Amino acid sequence: MTVAAILKTKGTHVETIRPDATLQVAAWDLTLKRIGALVVSRDDETVLGIISERDLVRALTDHGPDVVRLLVSQVMTTPVKTCAPGDSITALMARMTRDRIRHLPVVEAGRLAGIVSIGDVVKHRLDDLELEANILRDVLIASH
Repeated sequence: MTVAAILKTKGTHVETIRPDATLQVAAWDLTLKRIGALVVSRDDETVLGIISERDLVRALTDHGPDVVRLLVSQVMTTPVKTCAPGDSITALMARMTRDRIRHLPVVEAGRLAGIVSIGDVVKHRLDDLELEANILRDVLIASH
């Protein structure tokens, strides 16, 4: 199974934020949309960075309560680790675990094509395992 299969199920919409937005706007977006990260982009196609809840917590630790006035560009993670639609889910799981990242923007031909979270990856892997178990059970039942 590949990243493309995840995107086929969940869709390709990505929540983005401009680099000149404040962290207060970023925090509101994350809260209202109930998501863990926003891709930073000026045109919804080019990935400039990513800002996650983790980035907000680190900024709060470094800058105190005035953090809400900072710009997204001042605290976003860059360069951004990305993946491609053809990448395998198994490879993604290993990479996300190794690099301790929870969100990977999907980039195809230099353009933002979706985003995959660790939750998406785990869900699809569990679905695969359940399907395999069902097939094995059916084969076992049919052979008796």
